[in-house]
Amino acid sequence: MRAGTLLLLAAAALAAPAPAPAPSDSPSADTPVPSDPAEALKLLESLGESAFQQAKEEVNEVARRSGTSSGCTLGQLQIRREWGTLTKQEKKEYISAVKCLQSKPPKTPSAKAPGAKSRFDDFVAVHISQTMEIHYTGNFLSWHRYFTWLYEKALREECGYKGAQPYWNWGLTAITGLEKSPVFDGSDTSLSGNGALISPKRDIVLGNGDLPPIILPPGTGGGCVTSGPFKDMSVNLGPVNLDGPDGPTSNPNGPLAYNPRCLKRDLTTKINQKFANASAILSTIIQPQNIDAFQMQMQGIPGSGNIGIHGGGHYSMGGDPGRDFFVSPGDPAFYFHHSMIDRVWWIWQLLSPSDRAQGPSAVAGTRTFLNQPPSPNTTINDIIDIGYAGGPPLKIKDILSTTEGPFCYIYL
Repeated sequence: MRAGTLLLLAAAALAAPAPAPAPSDSPSADTPVPSDPAEALKLLESLGESAFQQAKEEVNEVARRSGTSSGCTLGQLQIRREWGTLTKQEKKEYISAVKCLQSKPPKTPSAKAPGAKSRFDDFVAVHISQTMEIHYTGNFLSWHRYFTWLYEKALREECGYKGAQPYWNWGLTAITGLEKSPVFDGSDTSLSGNGALISPKRDIVLGNGDLPPIILPPGTGGGCVTSGPFKDMSVNLGPVNLDGPDGPTSNPNGPLAYNPRCLKRDLTTKINQKFANASAILSTIIQPQNIDAFQMQMQGIPGSGNIGIHGGGHYSMGGDPGRDFFVSPGDPAFYFHHSMIDRVWWIWQLLSPSDRAQGPSAVAGTRTFLNQPPSPNTTINDIIDIGYAGGPPLKIKDILSTTEGPFCYIYL
């Protein structure tokens, strides 16, 4: 199945439960969202600041009631911040830790994934293997929360990183442009910049024939990344379904075979501006009143022509593996993107934590991609197993809060 199909399978394939009633303390779905990018970004940051203060108060209150220093406390709390707010030294320490992870041997047996050549690749391999059970499923958000946290944990415990996983605020880059952002400006404190310009430029067409195609504009690069800390890194796995002008491409030797190649990017600010601007982020937080509607709006409702903020972030990076949903963790920027996905979910949860961060109404959907093939409904007792990337299998109910279970982090 091609990667573009992740955004375009028929909505009729969905097995969505009946919508839950809207919590009374949540913003109304009719709350106006500013169309002006700067105004929307200001409101988004205000919402994020409110969530930050609320989360700190809740951590403090839980610790006070328990009377112990076990669990998540203010002293242990990790604060995930936007990359642009970090100091130059903090950025270099993060980059060094990622390079360290890329230099360490894999834990995945070569018989399972011959192309996994590093600890970094362990994460890519498990994402490839589980893609069809972790997108348009009931565990999409919780799986990626645990996955990103385990990556952060590996950076800290295996490579000496002292900070928290940063995030990339797409609302900012929709205003500044991707190539001018601290994430992608190609400096020694970025995640490297654009790829070399490949001409002629042609549109990327997403579609499987069952629905009207989505036409995505090409970016300003397309070739190997030419600047920054990761210009010489090797992408070892895939492609599996790499969307391009001539349709999807894949590694003929298999998705987990060794296929070393350069990191490519095709930065496309137009995609960022259309699908992952601050207004789109706000709409995703404010309008959906239950988890089914929230995660569908985030991923893009099939047939709507909208790839959502999730697709908007992925496809704005472009390149290889950026346009391949299976192999996308092969670009270090993946984890910045999914930290932002997690932040949006976290803010949405804190608008009504009693039913969005606990209990059966906190999940919706089935165990397979758009319920194909048909599968049971996801429950909070379902197990998430990240395989050789590390970490014990956990129940979804233990992943719903960023300050409970194994987690102790919030966003600023």
